[in-house]
Amino acid sequence: MTTHVTEADRDPRPGAGRARDRERDGERGRGRGAAVRALLFVTTALVAGGAGVGGTLLQQRLTAPDTSAVDAQAAELSEDLRTDLTAGFHSGGKTYGGQFTGGTIAAQVLEHGGALLSADTVPGGSPGASVHTVKVMLGLVPPAAKTVDPAAYPVRCYRYTFGLGAYTVKRSAMDCPDSRTDDSAGSLAAELGVLLARLPTGSQAYRAVAADGYAHTPRGATDFLRDRGLLADGDTVTEVSGEAMGADVYVLALRINDACHYLRMDSSASASSLVPLWAAPADEQQACVVRQAATAATLYGMDPAKAG
Repeated sequence: MTTHVTEADRDPRPGAGRARDRERDGERGRGRGAAVRALLFVTTALVAGGAGVGGTLLQQRLTAPDTSAVDAQAAELSEDLRTDLTAGFHSGGKTYGGQFTGGTIAAQVLEHGGALLSADTVPGGSPGASVHTVKVMLGLVPPAAKTVDPAAYPVRCYRYTFGLGAYTVKRSAMDCPDSRTDDSAGSLAAELGVLLARLPTGSQAYRAVAADGYAHTPRGATDFLRDRGLLADGDTVTEVSGEAMGADVYVLALRINDACHYLRMDSSASASSLVPLWAAPADEQQACVVRQAATAATLYGMDPAKAG
């Protein structure tokens, strides 16, 4: 069953960007219209190129292209993660690994012109000892505020690891996977280009906004997405499944425009800084199950000030 969701009072200036502090610092938002046009251009070129994409990537590897522009975005993403994990009076009001989920990372990667490939956690033996690994593909969309020569802006993949605290964030370049996540023929970059082109078209869809006051049900989730402008007229929602995570949190896996998304509905007062909606990593797009959504919606780390 498909539910068409209409936004009555949509901001006519849609944008997508850094989820954290979006409403108070709107000028940082990426103009979504420009981003979507760039995405459609990249997607069309990649899909039309077909085998040519593989040849282009091979040529880039052989000719050692200038990667400075996309490497700079990768470095900025590292700093975003460190900012979110900074403790004490240096944190600017942020908690020490507290209000931080997979949605935070997905929104940051999107702002820097990329998409998540995977996200995994190795549990530690004590609170805050877990190690998180995120793999991303950048270079899908050039920086909105800069003119970048396409030849100097290749698709690049990076691995980020972090634990509890800003000092734990590590970044390394990695080879991009050679195949699509759905085992179909073609380029992974083309697959992710299509995924990005299917993102919700609501006003700043991946922004922090509280979900309190909405029923923890699939219908309540749909009402929340519609009322808060996370979806726009024409966006479709299908395959909705959810489960409770304690008294205040309800998580869902759902498809928006046929792209798998996770939704974290949190009724607590401290959840207003969380990103409730985000696209699932590429390696979880096919399954799109609520178990994966629950893992991604778990808070990273802990806030020592609240630990007693």
